[in-house]
Amino acid sequence: MNEKKSVYLETSFISYLTGRPSRDVIAAGHQAVTQEWWEKESEYYHLVVSELVVREAQRGHEEAAARRLSAIDGIELLQISDEAIDFADSLLANNVIPRVATADAIHVSMAAINGIDYLLTWNCKHIANADQRQYIEMLCIENNYKPPVICTPEELMRGD
Repeated sequence: MNEKKSVYLETSFISYLTGRPSRDVIAAGHQAVTQEWWEKESEYYHLVVSELVVREAQRGHEEAAARRLSAIDGIELLQISDEAIDFADSLLANNVIPRVATADAIHVSMAAINGIDYLLTWNCKHIANADQRQYIEMLCIENNYKPPVICTPEELMRGD
């Protein structure tokens, strides 16, 4: 039997999964795709989150935070290590991810240093950005990490 591939669920995924239906057509589309992925695809993967995802999920409106935390309850929790901080610092120092997006660098670092197969996100500004992915991948390889496949839920649908 094949071992399940691993997926790091970044906070934007959790937010779209648990958010109230949006009136914005693009956000509503992201929410629908996220719900579909969760219902039809998530069971085929080994899901993980990090301490940072939990901290970010706790922020904001109390009811919304409770929904986010409930969604990730029971999912494997990765601890933020010195190694993760060091690699995130490298992503920032090399301008692969801008300094204003330190949390995004930590998400990428957590997936990379833990050998996670996929990083699932809706953050297309700093993480799932076609222009930046190549630099993230190169820096991972230079630091002897297997780069995670960075993608949106729409991109991680099985083809059957």
